[in-house]
Amino acid sequence: MAESNFTITQQIIDNLFLYQDGDLFYKKSVRKMLAGKKAGTINGSGYCQICVKGKIYKTHRLIFLLHHGYLPKEIDHIDSNPLNNKIENLREATHTQNSMNHKLSKANKSGFKGVSWCKKSNKWRATCRAFGKKHSIGYFKAIEDAVKAVKNFRLLNHGNFANNGN
Repeated sequence: MAESNFTITQQIIDNLFLYQDGDLFYKKSVRKMLAGKKAGTINGSGYCQICVKGKIYKTHRLIFLLHHGYLPKEIDHIDSNPLNNKIENLREATHTQNSMNHKLSKANKSGFKGVSWCKKSNKWRATCRAFGKKHSIGYFKAIEDAVKAVKNFRLLNHGNFANNGN
């Protein structure tokens, strides 16, 4: 049962876990958790999570807290891999920045983020989200031109969070 007023802190994480190369390991044996054993299980969204004092935390959040002493609202995996929890792969982000860094959707049919075929115009359409809305970048005969246009738009508007996902 979770403690109602429990707040996770850097000190609690430091007392319970040892950080090593993007993973947390138990420092002490507690119930079925043996000292030296890697902590966490993979959830349905592909993130590693750990239960501390009856509350489930994503491992990358605990690692960020351990290294920086605070928990931001959102943390971005720079390489978009939810299992790469190395501290150098984690950065504080706004929700918008975090969404800019998403991978190519599995539903994408063109193979390129922001590029889709438009039957009506018989051309490749380039679109990208920025500043809370979807931007139409243009229509192109060649897919390479659409890809180049959307990549340039993303680099200009997403900065360090630009992820072309290809």
